[in-house]
Amino acid sequence: MDLKKYIRDISDFPKEGVVFKDITPLLGNAEALKVCVDRLHALYSSGQKVDKVIGIEARGFILGGMLAERFNAGFIPVRKKGKLPYKVKSKAYSLEYGADELEIHEDAIQPGDRVLIHDDVLATGGTAKAVCELVEELGGVVVQCNFIIELDFLKGREQLKKPVVSLFNF
Repeated sequence: MDLKKYIRDISDFPKEGVVFKDITPLLGNAEALKVCVDRLHALYSSGQKVDKVIGIEARGFILGGMLAERFNAGFIPVRKKGKLPYKVKSKAYSLEYGADELEIHEDAIQPGDRVLIHDDVLATGGTAKAVCELVEELGGVVVQCNFIIELDFLKGREQLKKPVVSLFNF
């Protein structure tokens, strides 16, 4: 199945000059969604157990939760500042079109937990790098960063220094 046909470009979103890769057509097609999750799951090649899967707000929650089920792992949402109800650890980060802050519950990861990080798009790498740092500060081990789309021209992979896989490179 050609999943690329379910990804559309939206010009000038969220600001002028940015071409947003929209995965909502993929999410809206049951067969495409299943194939996408199957392929993302298959990209994990270490063979070692995954204890937790992190989904990054907001689109990372959707497939991140599905991947957690496939790995028989717990799911952890990483959210923007002020969205989590319990005690949090925070990390500021830069992204392609601004800056923000991410939070994780401080008890979400136990020392030694093997964590797979999932998001829909890898752009400059600022968001994923911040999440990797949060995982490590809580004592976890990042086993892989997993994306549907990687925007190669923004060189986000270089920021991570972790195993990075993606279904599509643009």
